[in-house]
This record gives sequence, C-alpha cells and structure tokens, in this order.
Amino acid sequence: MGVDPGTQIMGYALIEVRGQRVDVLCYDVINMKALGSNHAVKLKRIFDRMLELIDEYLPDELAIEAPFFGVNVQSMLKLGRAQGVAIAAALSRQIPYVEYAPTKVKQSVTGSGSATKEQVAHMLRQTLTLPPIAEASKFLDATDALSVALCHHYQKGNAAGASGGKSWGKFLAENPERLGASTTTKKTTAKKTV
Repeated sequence: MGVDPGTQIMGYALIEVRGQRVDVLCYDVINMKALGSNHAVKLKRIFDRMLELIDEYLPDELAIEAPFFGVNVQSMLKLGRAQGVAIAAALSRQIPYVEYAPTKVKQSVTGSGSATKEQVAHMLRQTLTLPPIAEASKFLDATDALSVALCHHYQKGNAAGASGGKSWGKFLAENPERLGASTTTKKTTAKKTV
C-alpha cells in the first residue's frame, strides 16, 4: 500500500506483486476539504479510512512518502501528523511501514528526482495499466500514492525500475571483466528479495 500524505487530500494506492508482474488494485484519495478546519476531525477520517482499506485489501506493507521540509512550519507539523496517523493505522494491524523521500520516489519511477506530478503520472500511464478514476482532479494525488507503492516495489529489488537499472551485484556477475584486479577474487552473487 502506498500513501501520499496530505491534510486536505491524501492519496492512496494498492498494488499486487506476483514475480515481475504489478497489478494496480486501486488508487484514489481521501478528500478532507469538506471537513472544515478542525484538524482532529481530519486525522480521525484518515485513520478510519486507512483501517477500512487495510481490512479490505490486507496489504503486507505500507510505503509512505516522508514529509518534505518546507518554509511553513505549521503546515509541516500538520502534514507530519497526517503521516503519523496513517502509519499508526498500519501499525495497529501489525503492518510494517517504510518511508521514502519525495525525490527518491520520483527518481525510482521517472529516473529524475525533480520530476513534476504530471511527469510521474505520465510515466505510470506508460508502465502500468491504470484502472479509471472517478474524477480527473483526484488523479495526481492518487498517482503520487501509486508512485510511492511502485518505488517500494523497486527498492525491494523486485524490478529494475523505470530507469532500466539493474542491481550492482547482477551487473558484476554479468560483467566480471569490469572488476578491478584487487577485487577479482571476491565472489559476487545477485540476490533478490521477493
């Protein structure tokens, strides 16, 4: 399960991985704009909806985007609370979580850590079969969450990633002549975590 935390709109996505195949189960948003300015009500909505999704899809892991450091300290604190509530929901169901920096997510999916939301969404459309989403305005927040889930999949070594890279161990195993003289006696093995 991938989550792009937010205090007004929080994106979420669930993917299923079988070997190299990635299927998108769902991606959407938790929209809290209509809940007004009461931050506690929004946090409860995040927690409740996360539990509903977890109970419905039974994810093995949660991948969540880490808050970026901005100028507005109050916004950062609210975003951190939203992230914490999503993590707490996962932990309450014994689901481990991993955080990824926004630049790491973008790099994993597009090959560029400075990609825009639109570029991330375009790359996801190119690499995955995306089910339709109800409203186009929700698309970018939902695809951000999907990119977090896909980043986690790539980081676990389940795929080469959008940039086409391979693991260092696999490269060395396929290119032993590229090793320096001092390292030729070491045995290199490629290992995948599934």
